[in-house]
This record gives sequence, C-alpha cells and structure tokens, in this order.
Amino acid sequence: MIDIERARALTPGVRKVAHFNNAGSALPSSAVLETTIDHLRLEAEIGGYEAAAMAADRLNAVYASAARLLDCAPGEIAILDSATRAWDLAFYSIRFEPGDRILTSKAEYASNFIAYLQAAERFGVHVEVVPNDGLGQISVDALRDLVDERVRLISLTHIPTNGGLVNPAAEVGKVAREAGALFLLDACQSVGQLPIDVEQLGCDLLSTTGRKYLRAPRGTGLLYVRNGVLDQLEPAFLDLRAARWLSPERYEVQPDARRFESWEYGVAARLGLGAAIDEALDWGLENIRDRVYALAAELRERLAGIPGCRVRDQGAERCGIVTFTLDGVPADEIKARLAARSINVSVSRAPSTLLDMTERGLAEVVRASVHYYNTTEELAGLCRGLLGK
Repeated sequence: MIDIERARALTPGVRKVAHFNNAGSALPSSAVLETTIDHLRLEAEIGGYEAAAMAADRLNAVYASAARLLDCAPGEIAILDSATRAWDLAFYSIRFEPGDRILTSKAEYASNFIAYLQAAERFGVHVEVVPNDGLGQISVDALRDLVDERVRLISLTHIPTNGGLVNPAAEVGKVAREAGALFLLDACQSVGQLPIDVEQLGCDLLSTTGRKYLRAPRGTGLLYVRNGVLDQLEPAFLDLRAARWLSPERYEVQPDARRFESWEYGVAARLGLGAAIDEALDWGLENIRDRVYALAAELRERLAGIPGCRVRDQGAERCGIVTFTLDGVPADEIKARLAARSINVSVSRAPSTLLDMTERGLAEVVRASVHYYNTTEELAGLCRGLLGK
C-alpha cells in the first residue's frame, strides 16, 4: 500500500496546489528535485564535463533502473530528451517500402498520426485506422481481420491523451507477433502509472516520457528497442555517440539501443530521471496503479453526481486520467475557475486526437489526472470548485 502521508511529505508541491495535471507533468519529489539541482550546482562549481565524469557510475545505473521498470535488458534502453524524440527515432528508423501498411487506432495522438501521413507521402505506405469495439477501445478482432503480409507496422497509443481508456496492448502485441509485423507502443501516459512488461505486451519498440507519471524532470524520455529487431531498423541520424568512426571511410553503429542516442544531453535531468524511476520502483508499480485507479474511480463517481457534468472516459479498463465536460461551461473557464482555487487541471482539444474526438462530437474536454499523492479531500475540493462552493 502507498503511505499517503509519507508520499505527500516527500512532494513539496502538494503544499501549494492540488495537482490534477499529472498526465501533463507530475509534481517531482524532493529527492528528484535535489538530485537534479545538486548536479547543476556541481557543474557550476567544477565544470560540466568534470561533473559528468564524477557522475559516470550513476548515469550508467539509470539504464539498469529503466530496464527494471520495463522488464528488459539495459542494452535495450536508449535515454533521450523526450517521448516525442523517442517515438520519432523509433518510427523513422523503420525501412518502409511502397505498398507497406501501417495499422493504428482511432485514439492516436496528433504527432504520431502526422508522422504516418508523412510516411504515406514519402514512401507510398498505406495508413489504415482499426475500428473501435463497443467499449471505445481498439478492436482486436477487427485488427486481426485487417492483418496481412503487407502490414509492416502496428502502432498504438497505450493510453490516449484525452481520456482514461487503456487500450488492450498485450492482445495487440499477440496479433503483431503472429503476423510478423513490428509493434510500436506509445506508452507516454502508462509508464509510471501501471506496471509495464515489454515481453508480456509483445512490443518491439516503446516510447515514454519522464515528466508525466514517472515524476521526472522535463526534457527526459526513454526508448525501448527489442534486441531482435535492431537489424530491421536504420537510425535516422548518427553521431559519435550512436556510432564509432573506425577509418576515413568506415563507421560502426553501436550494437545496442544506444545507437538511437546523441552525444549531448542534460546530465542533471538524466540523473533526476534515474532518481524518479528508482522511487517508482520503491513504491511498487502495482501499488501505484491500485491507488491511482481507486482515486480516479472515486472522482468519476463524484463528477457523475454533479448536475450537467458528463464523464467522457471509455474502455474496459480505465486509468488515472479522468475527462469530463460541464454543460454550458467552456473547458477553459472551468480550468480558470479551478486555478483560482489552486487546483490544476488541463484541457484536451479535438486536434490532439482528431479522429476520436470528431467521432464522439467533442471539441474539448477537461482533463483531471490523479496520482498516488492526491487525496480524497482534494477530489472533494475539485468538485466543490465546479459547483462554485
């Protein structure tokens, strides 16, 4: 179980705000804050290169921590500066050919779908959207019916940005393995919120960020690349971190996932990421999931009792992201009303998940994303804020 008093004592921000924007950027712990700031101070005192050399063992340990988090080998981890960079590097490393097919879901994030469309223009691939099932999640049966030998990639957002839906990634992974297609999972909202086992999920590539449910500094991200698919991928660019220059006319790429990294990175942020991962592992991902899911379920129940409030989450499994609308009240007005009470929420708009929002007739939703350090009292305060009490 999560010790809530301890969790809040270790989170300075809870004394300032009731933070329900964890799907945007969670509140870091004091340990993450101190780790990051201490290294920045060290850089100022002795120099950036010298400080990095002193932190070499701790930097290498981040790979082991990330591997424990995702249940993979350290050599299958690349550490990057964002989930966007991680996802792009994975996607643009695939050697697409004319006639290849990309299968994806209706709740795909805009950045991902724009990349699919660019690949369609550049390589002549076909982008196809798998229908949802009756619960609003990707239909595994429909996916199986669509798969053939031309499917090069199945790309899925595990938890969409605009709601509590958790897509059935493990079932999608089974279909991908059976078809011999690559499976790329955008786990930006799921890593740190629930246990992730890349082997159980069956994904070949997985991208995630540090700033959301992992509670790490902004400017951090992870890319998992299964060893067995490295030979199928060609990094979009190489530098002296990703490859070694062996002779005037010869280079050799790194033998593991670090071929997707670049030489320059924020050392302090990376150390902060390591501290955040270790903290999540110490709390236990099952414990975090159970606490987050319970708080979200309670919030949905409270919101359902407010006149004119409509909870918009879908799926058989619903996570810590809670989305809703209030009849006749714009989302930005709700956000401002709550902010005046030091309650943080965010707004998801149609362009971010265009296919899903358009199909459901939604222009915007308010997004309140809980974390384990939130309390029942804060949930009640959010609802009172909606009622103007």
